[in-house]
Amino acid sequence: MQGSLLNSGKSTLLSSAHHLSHRNALPVPVRATSQAPRSALHTRRGTSLFPLSKPSPLATCASQEDGPPPEPQTAPAVPQPVAAAAPPAPTGPVGVKIVPALQAIAVGLAIRFLAPIPEGITPQGWSLLSIFTSTILGLILDPLPVGAWALIAVTVTLATNTLTFAQAFSAMTNEVIWLIVVSFFFAKGFEKTGLGERLANLFVRALGKSSLGLAVGLNVAECLLAPAMPSTSARAGGIFMPIIKSLSQAAGSMPNEPSRMKLGAFLTHAQFQTGIHTSSLFLTASAQNLLCLNLAAELGAVVNDQFYQWMAGAALPCIIGMFLVPVLMYKLCPPEITNTPEAPKDAAKALEKMGPMSRDEKFMAGTMVLAVALWVLGPSIGVSAVLAALLGLCVLLCSGTLSWKDCLTYTPAWDTLTWFAVLIGMSGQLNNLGVIKAFAGTVGGALATFNMGWLPVFGILHAAFFVLHYMFASQTAHVGALYSAFCAMMLSAGVPPVLAAMTLAYSVNLFGSITHYASGQAAVFYGSGFMSLQEVFKLGALNGLLAMILWGGLGMPVWKMQDGGEEQQGLDSGAYDVTDGHQGLCNSRVLLARHLMTVRT
Repeated sequence: MQGSLLNSGKSTLLSSAHHLSHRNALPVPVRATSQAPRSALHTRRGTSLFPLSKPSPLATCASQEDGPPPEPQTAPAVPQPVAAAAPPAPTGPVGVKIVPALQAIAVGLAIRFLAPIPEGITPQGWSLLSIFTSTILGLILDPLPVGAWALIAVTVTLATNTLTFAQAFSAMTNEVIWLIVVSFFFAKGFEKTGLGERLANLFVRALGKSSLGLAVGLNVAECLLAPAMPSTSARAGGIFMPIIKSLSQAAGSMPNEPSRMKLGAFLTHAQFQTGIHTSSLFLTASAQNLLCLNLAAELGAVVNDQFYQWMAGAALPCIIGMFLVPVLMYKLCPPEITNTPEAPKDAAKALEKMGPMSRDEKFMAGTMVLAVALWVLGPSIGVSAVLAALLGLCVLLCSGTLSWKDCLTYTPAWDTLTWFAVLIGMSGQLNNLGVIKAFAGTVGGALATFNMGWLPVFGILHAAFFVLHYMFASQTAHVGALYSAFCAMMLSAGVPPVLAAMTLAYSVNLFGSITHYASGQAAVFYGSGFMSLQEVFKLGALNGLLAMILWGGLGMPVWKMQDGGEEQQGLDSGAYDVTDGHQGLCNSRVLLARHLMTVRT
């Protein structure tokens, strides 16, 4: 049963008998290869799970470009054939939007020519920072499509001799980017073969009584799969986004159209924003988790029994966040299809009509099983995540399940390759030119002049570590550039070693959804077409702040207990002292001084 949120916040309930007599009058998307049965979500209209007296002022997801919610429609007395809709006339400005473009460019020019270049940053690095800032502002203000604006930005870096061609496009060989591209081709396979539609009906049959139930079910599934599949990009692009897309399209919710608000926008935002929690529960749920703890150990902040300690510190905030975020997204990005109590029954009927799996469906399913198995076992047999994905794509091409033309004409994959490679390349060059490390050194030097206790320094450094991710297009790059520096600064201020090591590592996951370039999975979800850029930044900032508060409030008592348990081992080994009730590494100030000297040189 479909639920529709109207402008007044009320819902309209059509009777079951009335709907069943006219259900064939509603247009239903079908796959190209065959006349697929109607999805279980195309059933009846019903009331909202969270009836509202008026639209919430926080409902930022319904952007002006989508227009107002559709007015209620009455089904005709006799089923009528649905005529093919004429292509919509082009709307909106042609070419660049002048005012947003000038605003983005003006800020970059002001940084380059009006602001003084800080000590420790070269003119080349400062020029790149100004171009990068204009690029990010352009992505927010949207003067051009994302790929076009990114291409203009990288052209400016070449025209101003800020970067060489090899430097500007160095990220084209980045494994994460190609993993995302191949994941898009997997999504095309789910769509073409109809396997996505079958999986959608299976999910509806099990969890489809409400759209909120679908969101929670998908999040729980990802949480359980995460420890065996440590690539967040692979989980998003290879498994969950294809399922979400199939569910949404079966309900008439199409990407890049106002109808995305029916279901697709809500499910995509819920999965994207909850992923920051599901990627944090297990140590192996994300590749950078182990990297962070290894870097902390090099500074003397050793976490013993890492898998257990990690899960114990993350369990409470992760579980609460996993169920809280879908409810929050339900309020901020309300789906028009909400309450569907009859959907599971209709899903069972739809599956019965679909019959047994076709040859292409079996190849698609077998390929995904192979890819997942290689993602799980890959580290132990020397197969990387991107190699596993490429092997799967080769199987689909050789079997004819996908054609090369299917890949060439699937524009979301190539668009994502363009803009994500540009951002990762520029971000990496900012790090190579010492811009990011210089900012970290400045923060560390400023904090050293104050005589604060470790707790205020702990909060300030975490806030800075979090906000600086707006300058990064990769979580791994952020870890490589800043994790050791910030961990050393915390240890120097007397922050307990395990607390410093683990909380910074958790933060790396928590800022993975603040922008559409913050992580690999961010590019996958944004590329689906179910989210607007403004929504990503607004909801990303809100959920990032909520995650910091949630994890800090619920996790701190557990983290401090964990550090207390490590204290005696640290004293026995001479790793750190306890002075005035605070723990601190004996050599942390020396390590920080060495790091700052490295930054300045």
